[in-house]
Amino acid sequence: MDIATFTGIVFFTGFALVSVYIAEGLAGFAPFLNIEAALMVGGGTLCALLINYPLSEVLGLGKVLKKVLASKGEDTSRIVSTFVSLAKKAKTEGFLSLEAELESIDNDFLKRGVQLVVDGADHEFIRNMLETELDFIRERHKVGRGIFNALGTYAPAFGIIGTVLGMILMLNSIEDVAQVPRRMALALAAAFYGMGLGYWIFLPMAGKLKRRSEEELFVKEIIIRGILLLQSGATPSIVGANLRAYLEPSKRTEVEIDRGPEAPPVEE
Repeated sequence: MDIATFTGIVFFTGFALVSVYIAEGLAGFAPFLNIEAALMVGGGTLCALLINYPLSEVLGLGKVLKKVLASKGEDTSRIVSTFVSLAKKAKTEGFLSLEAELESIDNDFLKRGVQLVVDGADHEFIRNMLETELDFIRERHKVGRGIFNALGTYAPAFGIIGTVLGMILMLNSIEDVAQVPRRMALALAAAFYGMGLGYWIFLPMAGKLKRRSEEELFVKEIIIRGILLLQSGATPSIVGANLRAYLEPSKRTEVEIDRGPEAPPVEE
């Protein structure tokens, strides 16, 4: 699990609970235990989501959530090192020898690209295949972010709707003026639920998904560049020098490059 996401969720929960307890003690939690408010916010948000998105995309929300909570992405320096190793083998034994390396590659996108090289596909065909897949991945990521952005929009809105509905019912049936503050606190619980879920959970998760998507697409761009270099027959030193440009300066030293006389100097 991503420690930053976990820490943000747990710590704010703790801060909120401690704040209520310091202010009112255990009795302070009573106004928040409002089943009507929870049903209004939770049910309304879910129904609005079903209206906006197809059922298949809503049911796939679990996979999107898993991506939010994933611990970390690909190790880019390891990918560059893999390409240098593949280039060495291709240079000495030919492209067909790379087929034996496919089983040891755990990145499916990289594996498909190497398979295209082994199959003898030309430069433009490989580029079109991989970039088309990249475009579809980008669109799928947009759907996941859109769902969480929608949840972050709907939840606060239904919180306000629940509060307005509660106040209407309160004012319509009020008999004891002394009960107004207590009933208003219960009505405002809906706003707390909606705004809390929207701005504490859903919108930050949409932001985390955006960052995860950018990281994944960046890794795939490195892979596409590496596959095209591999298919062109570039030497290991040239492959490594080109791909190191994608890495952060602190990671470039992790990639060993056996420079030949044909390799250009690498600018740090």
